[in-house]
Amino acid sequence: MKKHLLFTSMLLLAAFISQAQWQPDIPLTNDPGSSQMDGLPNAHCIVSNGDTVHVVWKDNRDGASNEIYYKRSVDGGLSWSPDKRISNNVFTSTAPSISVSGSVVMIVWSDKRDAISNNNYEIYYSRSTDGGTNWGTDTRLTNDPAQSDSPSVSVSGNLVVVVWDDYREVTTKSYYKRSTDGGISWGSDIKLIEPGGSPSVSVSGSVVHVVWNALGKTSYKRSADGGLTWEAGKLLSIDNVITNSPSLSVSGSSVHVAWLDSRNSLKYEIYYKHSADSGLTWETDTRLTTNYTSSSLFSSIAASGSDVHVVWDDNREGNYEIYYKGSKDGGLGWGADTRLTNNAALSMHPYISASARALHVVWTDTRDGSDIYYKCNPTNSEVGLKELSSSGMQFTIFPNPASNEIKIRSIENISELTITDNYGKEIFHSVGLNSTLDIRIPVSDLPAGIYFIQLKNGNRISGQKFIKL
Repeated sequence: MKKHLLFTSMLLLAAFISQAQWQPDIPLTNDPGSSQMDGLPNAHCIVSNGDTVHVVWKDNRDGASNEIYYKRSVDGGLSWSPDKRISNNVFTSTAPSISVSGSVVMIVWSDKRDAISNNNYEIYYSRSTDGGTNWGTDTRLTNDPAQSDSPSVSVSGNLVVVVWDDYREVTTKSYYKRSTDGGISWGSDIKLIEPGGSPSVSVSGSVVHVVWNALGKTSYKRSADGGLTWEAGKLLSIDNVITNSPSLSVSGSSVHVAWLDSRNSLKYEIYYKHSADSGLTWETDTRLTTNYTSSSLFSSIAASGSDVHVVWDDNREGNYEIYYKGSKDGGLGWGADTRLTNNAALSMHPYISASARALHVVWTDTRDGSDIYYKCNPTNSEVGLKELSSSGMQFTIFPNPASNEIKIRSIENISELTITDNYGKEIFHSVGLNSTLDIRIPVSDLPAGIYFIQLKNGNRISGQKFIKL
């Protein structure tokens, strides 16, 4: 009997582990034009907020010029909305960046609609206040006779900060401007960095973090008062080494930066640096990749709690593919490289977003022309884990994700059980259970998606979610 129970437990564990891995590649676009993730690593072209995932890219399906397109998933990447065109003009729109805070979603990009007057790009933005369902009109953020490009945006509450490269003073400078009312009104353009170089911004509370690359050096700057005043910049890379393309992610007081570094050879490797005190002090550099044969790399970093994730492209196998590497302890230790794509076409320019629930990756893929592809990993999710609060109950759902049946196991009596879908609609309710035995619930007839289970025992309440495959 014990052997049978052990064997059954091992099967359940194996089923959970096998399901909680990287899911198959999913094409997000399928049109005759060219869809591309466009922007340097300073931009954030995918962001997630709970189970909602937002993606932005450039696309020329409507003519010779590229426009900015957007789509979202409200069920953790299981299904996606139709593509939505954000920019609306006949001139080139490129280099989008996206950020989300609550129901406010902000997109900025470089736009050439004003080329008739100055023949240069300006920074435009559009925002949604209902989580990406509806979008406002395009709004011009810059207005000078020189070019403004490579924007990056970050939103935290009502604070919105945009940074970009600007050529109004002949040589490149990085400017910024901010809004304190969620993007309704904006302050003036302020020179932030000299010389500039593809700045990336991330806001956490009232602290604003910026990294950039100028003259082959990766540097960092911060403001502790929402962008009113700024501290002196800090060099993150080695002084006599050429670096490029830094990517930035912030989770609470932890700041994570990855960049391309040539200290080991003529080929770039990915290096990483971490600050645990909101950018005041920094740990030593960590080399994340080794023995590259690639002459071109593109990396993106994302953090959620103590989990840190990096994706990049390289051609170590003779073809550009997407790779992943993760840390579960805030960047102290790192796992092995994981190859995410495997096809004869080119897979390049990946971006990653991380939440407590899942990892989401998008990239440009040429297997069907030039399209946006997506991949998800629920390993980083809260599903299948025990939840315990001072007033709650402890229980486990397994297997999770599931396709046919789930079991609910609690260490105390369950008096009431409720299941709702992702929109709050009740689909199952049972009372008077008073049982600590495994509760078996068939889910084969449910549509694929995310569902929430709530258990009660008197005044004690706890909830978890599960994924129906």
